[in-house]
Amino acid sequence: MKQSSFSEAEFGAKKKVTRRDRLLQTLDARVPWAALNAVIEPHYPTSGRRGRPPIGVERMLRMYVLQQVLGLSDEGTEDAIYDSQSARAFVGIDLGRESVPDATTLLKFRRLLEKHALTKCMFDVINSELEAEGLLLRKGTIVDATLIAAAPSTKNVAKARDPEMRQSKKGKQWYFGMKAHIGVDAVSGLVHSVKATSGNEADVAHAGDVLHGKEELVLGDAGYTGIEKREEHRDRPVKWLIAERRSKLDRLFKKGTPMRDHVDRVEYLKASARAFVEHPFLVLKRRFHHRKARYRGIAKNEAQLFALFGLGNLLLIDRQLCRAQERCA
Repeated sequence: MKQSSFSEAEFGAKKKVTRRDRLLQTLDARVPWAALNAVIEPHYPTSGRRGRPPIGVERMLRMYVLQQVLGLSDEGTEDAIYDSQSARAFVGIDLGRESVPDATTLLKFRRLLEKHALTKCMFDVINSELEAEGLLLRKGTIVDATLIAAAPSTKNVAKARDPEMRQSKKGKQWYFGMKAHIGVDAVSGLVHSVKATSGNEADVAHAGDVLHGKEELVLGDAGYTGIEKREEHRDRPVKWLIAERRSKLDRLFKKGTPMRDHVDRVEYLKASARAFVEHPFLVLKRRFHHRKARYRGIAKNEAQLFALFGLGNLLLIDRQLCRAQERCA
């Protein structure tokens, strides 16, 4: 049994449990650490004859997860572990016995995950665990996309913006960055597919990238109008529930008439069913503070999105299970 240090004992006796404490405790309990370690270990460097031995896989994975859920840089993650007892407890570090892995070590670990597409594998492992528990169904899919801003500044070594990011207009506002396309289970609200593109790519053009092929029902907003007519979807045996554009309804039906009221009611019900797709975006941008692309290039940011949405699924399912227990109590 591991002996607790004085700082850990003092931390355990404090009265207030902070939001960071609750977040890290939830992830510590929900993340399938053994399964994720098994995915990374074949690609992780082993100890050689020279130099210091590599740090354990799970410790680096925990440090990476800490970085993603708190929205920190490599240096910021190292500082947070030194500053926060909850972060040290999550990673499993006792400063009285060992030091914190430095920012360069975390950078190399993150690049290892990107090089071998391991965040995609981690995302699939998490979803496989949830599906095995009967928490992820595959009968219906809700598709949607969100804009993620990128740094527009040219004050860098290349004296240019990220060439893979593009301008996109939403309403009357222009945005520079990328898009995160997701496919969400229509029953559980969990993300089962992720695709990253530049900001000017149309939502409907990448709907096929976030469909798993076993759907009986697909829901989407007006950005997916005409999806059933596209060549790649003509043979899909699914029912499409796509929102009608407001301008089209205004042309066809006069406001205040019984027919318009009926159509508005149908659109309201379709919107209510699609509401599940906004929950993962809420976790991504509010809980994980991922409002801006952190890296240059689509591939690196997509790798990060797989990790974030996989961890977000665990938070979403934990919230659903807690609410179910409260209702049964």
